[in-house]
Amino acid sequence: MYLAIFDLDNTLLTIDSDYEWGRFLVAKNLVDGENYELKNQRFYENYKNGTLDIHEFLAFSLQPLTQFDQQSLAKLHQEFMESRILPNIAAGARELIKKHHNQDANLLVITATNSFVTAPIVKALGIPHLIATEPEIINKKYTGRVSGTPCFREGKVLRLQSWLAKNRQDLRNSWFYSDSHNDLPLLNLVDNPIAVDPDPELKKHAQKHDWPVISLRQ
Repeated sequence: MYLAIFDLDNTLLTIDSDYEWGRFLVAKNLVDGENYELKNQRFYENYKNGTLDIHEFLAFSLQPLTQFDQQSLAKLHQEFMESRILPNIAAGARELIKKHHNQDANLLVITATNSFVTAPIVKALGIPHLIATEPEIINKKYTGRVSGTPCFREGKVLRLQSWLAKNRQDLRNSWFYSDSHNDLPLLNLVDNPIAVDPDPELKKHAQKHDWPVISLRQ
């Protein structure tokens, strides 16, 4: 059994779920609208430019989770899924997942976006394994802090290596699908790196190294 790894945002989805969750909170008037939107946009641009301070961003993005109990958050997330996520699953995503499933691959999503946002999405896609940034929970309440290593850039590699050891897996014949140059540390490790609707920097790197470039949006 080989490992088929998928990035989530702008890969299996046509949107960034972390950024979209922030916009959802603004639309629901659950955060300081104008100020929050400006910061959310700035962090997203930093991410695309490769200049994101992940710890600064997480301090911002996880804070709203502290304002609600688990039941309220679950209800909000259900609305978020229906209105923002399900309509933005890439057209070819489910077929690609099905292809690897039919080949008896072990399916895994690895994403910098926190597990509160992403776990229900990954479940809806029928993918059994998720490695994501983990928000800290104490006494069933989010603290606004991160638990462990953020799953971002080299952190994705560290988190995946830990997962592989725990699950007695390896990267032989592995695949990884991603849209972002931020994922180059992991793309360079797998046997089959695939650029999916890539940003300009990743597209240039993929073409230089003869990696396949595909689109899931058509």
